[in-house]
Amino acid sequence: MFLELIGTVFAGIAFAGVVMVVNKLTGGRLPRWAAPVAAGLGMIAMTINSEYSWYDRTRGTLPDGLTVIQEVESRAFYRPWTYAVPYVDRFAAIDTVSVRTNTQVPEQRLVDLYFFGRWAPVSKMPVAVNCVDNSRANLADGAEFGDDGHLLNADWIKANADDPVIEATCGV
Repeated sequence: MFLELIGTVFAGIAFAGVVMVVNKLTGGRLPRWAAPVAAGLGMIAMTINSEYSWYDRTRGTLPDGLTVIQEVESRAFYRPWTYAVPYVDRFAAIDTVSVRTNTQVPEQRLVDLYFFGRWAPVSKMPVAVNCVDNSRANLADGAEFGDDGHLLNADWIKANADDPVIEATCGV
């Protein structure tokens, strides 16, 4: 975040500098307000570019096996351009390499679900997926495992077969 702030300030200085050089080359024919307006436009352009490129930059640094399953696009009235072209500011990914199974309960799989946000730390949630029933349960809510491998105290959520968590986990 701090580096983006520094980059935005330098973009403003650069845009103002370009206008000042053009003004010098044209013999001072540009209006006096051109440099500050250019600085402001440069800072806005840098901020917009940073917002739109965050998802691709972050996704590009994900390790092998971490599969993006859902993207959340952002639109806001104070950013009117986002209504024309929304940008991704949050997404969820599953670690398909760490999918775990139990031979006593072959229809269930355990997987780690990661949540990424533009200005938020990455959070991790273990999830149990029942591939036969198309259901899933959050293991962070106090679920426990019985001696036979079945989940106890789990709140199973019935989902469609095209649920991204079930699709990514059971398709492995």
